Amino acid sequence: MAEVKLEESWRSRLEDVFASDWFGRLRGFLQAERSAGATIYPPGGRIFAALDTTPFDQVRAVILGQDPYHGPGQAHGLCFSVPPGIPKPPSLVNIHQEYNADLGLPIPRHGSLEPWAKNGVLLLNTCLTVRAGQPLSHQNQGWEKFTDRIVELLASRSEPMVFILWGSPARKKTERVDLSRHGVIASVHPSPLSAYRGFFGSKPFSRANQFLTAAGRDPIDWRLGE
Repeated sequence: MAEVKLEESWRSRLEDVFASDWFGRLRGFLQAERSAGATIYPPGGRIFAALDTTPFDQVRAVILGQDPYHGPGQAHGLCFSVPPGIPKPPSLVNIHQEYNADLGLPIPRHGSLEPWAKNGVLLLNTCLTVRAGQPLSHQNQGWEKFTDRIVELLASRSEPMVFILWGSPARKKTERVDLSRHGVIASVHPSPLSAYRGFFGSKPFSRANQFLTAAGRDPIDWRLGE
């Protein structure tokens, strides 16, 4: 991350972040991880893929998760998504199950959520990197502050949007959202450890569209194909 390459609508709004001392410390932490021989996911060029794929002015909804998948080939910078050809992790299997139950759409064979990102859904994790095989290994190094800023920038917009927050780290962002203007749909994480405690049956996709439609905005096209 010697040089941050980023889609311009986000770069222009985050210049002060990238110049800050605390982001410099985050860079140093990641450099030290790599110097120690650690494998970091996602690959460097995909760390900001969520922002690159969904420009600032196109965001109508945010799905916020925890941290990237920590297995080989899984993380590609969009929360909960895996590249085509990669087996679906358990959390994504559960997301597809709720997608089917909520919207009546067929469960896709692939695990890519990129169609959502291209349709105005920012697929963001609370932490944007992780050490291979070690979930939550990059917590409390600065990423939470970075994603706080992203949520604050979006929540400062006048156009209503909806924040879908899955898991405790994501739900903490609620305090940064003006609930008089924007919608929040919060639940437990879709992981098998928690999905049965409130993720299943939460209908996040239809509820998001109900909010957007009531606010006079176009609903999200959630179709992922087959």
